[in-house]
Amino acid sequence: MANSIPVAQTLDLLGIPYRLFEYSHPSKSFGEAARQRGQTTGQIVRSIVFRLAEGQFIMVLMAGRGQISRKHLRAALGIARISMASGVEVLAATGFVRGAVTPLGLTRPIRILADESVFMNNEISIGSCVRGVAIILKSMDLQVALDQIEIGKFGV
Repeated sequence: MANSIPVAQTLDLLGIPYRLFEYSHPSKSFGEAARQRGQTTGQIVRSIVFRLAEGQFIMVLMAGRGQISRKHLRAALGIARISMASGVEVLAATGFVRGAVTPLGLTRPIRILADESVFMNNEISIGSCVRGVAIILKSMDLQVALDQIEIGKFGV
């Protein structure tokens, strides 16, 4: 299965170790998803896409249930307005559907910001671009894989 997952292909090319986790059944909650992966909710990294302007997007990585502060985000970006991208916009910006978005293996470049909470745990999990499958890896390896990532305090 790893051969057909863009994220796994990207990590393989970079020589970064990871584990694929395939859900035995769909999780009904964030907590259940963490338990199925053998992790805490703080180890699950969400990839959230925001719309800055027509056709212009950014991705923000946030650990666990943490909430993104639009005030902090606007200040970091030096802009007055920001909104969540729609499902159609997420697909257009990343090539992935909501629920499977990941910062790796993107179909086109997108600016990626990560809340500092993403790197508080040694092991984390991210989306794989395939629903029902997650990628488990070391947080520092994600930072290496994302080379141009901008790390800051973007949470509430």
